[in-house]
This record gives sequence, structure tokens and C-alpha cells, in this order.
Amino acid sequence: MADIKGRATEFLKKYSIFADDICFDQELQKFIREMQDGLAGKSSSLGMLCTYISPEGEIALNEPVIVMDAGGTNFRVAVVTFDSDKTPVIEDFKRYPMPGTNGEISKEEFFNTIADYLEPVIHRSNKIGFCFSYPTEILPNKDGRLIRFNKEVKVRDMVGQEIGKGLLEALKQRGVKEEKSIVILNDTVATLLGGKAAYPDRVFDSYIGFILGTGMNTCYIEENVNIAKAHGLDAQGSTIINTESGGYDKAPRGEIDTCLDSKTIDPGSQQLEKMISGAYQGSLITEVIRRAISENMFSAEFKKRFEKVEVLSSRDIDEFCYYPYSSKYILSECANHEAGQSDRLMLYYLIDGVIERAAKFVAVNLAAIMQKTGKGKNPLKPVCITAEGTTFYKSKLFRDKLNYYVRTYLNDELNIYCEFVKAENATLIGTAIAGLLN
Repeated sequence: MADIKGRATEFLKKYSIFADDICFDQELQKFIREMQDGLAGKSSSLGMLCTYISPEGEIALNEPVIVMDAGGTNFRVAVVTFDSDKTPVIEDFKRYPMPGTNGEISKEEFFNTIADYLEPVIHRSNKIGFCFSYPTEILPNKDGRLIRFNKEVKVRDMVGQEIGKGLLEALKQRGVKEEKSIVILNDTVATLLGGKAAYPDRVFDSYIGFILGTGMNTCYIEENVNIAKAHGLDAQGSTIINTESGGYDKAPRGEIDTCLDSKTIDPGSQQLEKMISGAYQGSLITEVIRRAISENMFSAEFKKRFEKVEVLSSRDIDEFCYYPYSSKYILSECANHEAGQSDRLMLYYLIDGVIERAAKFVAVNLAAIMQKTGKGKNPLKPVCITAEGTTFYKSKLFRDKLNYYVRTYLNDELNIYCEFVKAENATLIGTAIAGLLN
């Protein structure tokens, strides 16, 4: 058993996956520098997008707002109202396929599909909050200009398009006469706002929105005086910054990372996301296993069975971690033979190594935000991190590993403190708040 773990460790080291070889302090300082450069408008792999959305303000009560949420797989529509007790009421909730996930479409088809989704509720309100979970430059008028799609969404001629403007034009073409206002925001921003609203009686030093599901990203509250690239902000106020941390490209990568990157539809972009998020976890571990097979780290029988596997999903990885001795699941079945115990152990150590690295870099990301802002120094007033995403909540291995890095690095070494919270329907509620406040 120790020999198998040792071989797995050497393999992970060889391909720059072994978490212990990552210097936390060095990576932390690199991340902070990228944040600073992004805020200053200098070249940076972190978008540091100014949302022009303030976290402060009084929410209008008993006023409906139409809410849309364009995620990695699903497109959700609802109408949200905050009652007299400031409790959100969600009505007319519908879930649809995300346009562009089942083959490439045109920008006209993209906007018309969304208009179709909106048609049943479009007359409920003239205010629309649109949570758009793709790299987007938010404009001072709260519209958003698409930087690029990711998560394997394919839409022609969309880069540089203003999302709200395009949708409003599509609505007008089908006869909608009312003047609608649209606020575009990212899912991390919506998550931050939803979490802030969910815990009104708690005292937190600041707030972070954190997504780890199909993709990964963070956002936080920055003082306006530090956002040099944005103009017209109140120097005394603060604004939510969408870091676009999935695009970070200063993390050390290995040959397997670059191999996976070359096979995606956007090689060279979203490098950190491809090392961490659910959309790529299965593909990355597939590449790891194939490389390990080529180096004779698995049995001949495992090699034969794995040849039938095209690509794993993050769900396949979790099924193996929960049921390694089952014959019902893809990876478990590959190792379900007479001499399969060694294969099972090798699989576990390789998977564990990939997820260990992911947890360490998430901790670096969160620590960088807290160090940059100087927040979370009092353990009685931690930074509230509202977390969303299936990888964060459902991965068998990830959460304990992240908690370890939070405790040993953030708490014990940096003396900064945070608390992860889950807010019910945080994305929808946060998007509604943005639509009403802005």
C-alpha cells in the first residue's frame, strides 16, 4: 500500500500536480499582484471586472422583479418579490436548457431563445435582473459586454455584444412595448448579495461570493479608491468586483494540464478553472489516468477495461470515491477484477492528489482577497463566504481538504478568518436584489 502511494506521489510530482510542492506564500503574493494589476487596468489574467453594483441600499418591498440565471447547463427564469418582512417570495420558476450547449447557434438564435423563455412572465415587471455566468465586462449603465463564453457554450458572433441591449431588441421585435431595465451581473456577485441578505443579524467583516461547480469564480467588495480603471465611482463608496479568478494563469501547471487545455474549445484561457472546476475535473482525471496507464502504473486488465472509457465526469469520480468496490459505476468497474485492489488504491491516490491541488489553490484565491482587503482579522467578525456549486457541496474529498488549508494557512499562519455559509436560492435572490437596487 505504501509502495502504491509512493509511486502515485512521484507521478504527481513529475506532472506538477503534487500539492505539497506548491508554495502557499509564493502563490498568494502572485495572486495579489494579479489582482492589483487588474484593478489598475494593467495586463492581468484576472479580469477584476467592476460590476458598478454597490452592496448597500434598501430593497424595495412588494415590488416584483423578473430574474434570469444563465448557468453552465441550465437557464432559470423566475419572478421574485420581497414581502413586508423582507422575505423573498419566488414565483413562476422555470428551468430551461442553456442556449448554445447543444451545438453552435447564432447570436440571433441566442437572444430569441431567451426571449421565448421570458415570454410567460415578461409583463410581470419592467425590472429584470440577469445573472450571466460568463466573462463579461459590466458597463456603467449595468449592461454587460461579453468577453467570451466558456463551459463549452458555443454562440457565433457574440464576443463584444451587449447582452441587455441585444435581449431588449429581441423583445421589442416580438411586440413588447413596455420599457424594461436590465441589470447584468455574474453568478458570484448574485451569490454574494444573496448571502448578505440571508444573514442580516450576523456581524461579518466583509463578504465574498464563491462559485465552485461547473466553473469557478470569486467576487468581493472593494473600496472605490482602489479601482483605478473605473471612472465615475464615488470615492467614499465601495463596489463589488468580479475577479474572474477562473482565468488566472500564474498557477504552476504540468504537461497533463496543458494536454487537457489543448483539447478544449478555448485553449489558453480559463487555466485555473481547468485545474479546479467540475466541468473539467473528469477530463483532467481522465488524462491523468491515461498517462499513468502509459507508464504501467495499472494492471493489464484495468488498461483493457479503461480503453472503453471516452471521458469521465466529475460524477464518475465521486461515484468511485463513494463506492470503490461496486460493479455499478465506470471507474469502480474498471478495477472490479481479481487483482483490482492495487488499481483501486492507485486510482484513489491519483484522484486525491488532483483534488488536493484544487483545494489548495481555492484557499490561495480566498486568502488573496482577504489579504488584499485587510478583512477578517478578528475571529469574532470573520469574512462571510457564500458558497455555491455542486463541486463545493457534493465532492466527497474537496471540502475537508479546503477546510484544512483554511485552518492551517489562513487561520494559523495569516491570522485571518472566514466562515462558509449556504444561502437558499442565493443566486436568484441576489439577482433580484441587484435588479431592484440598481
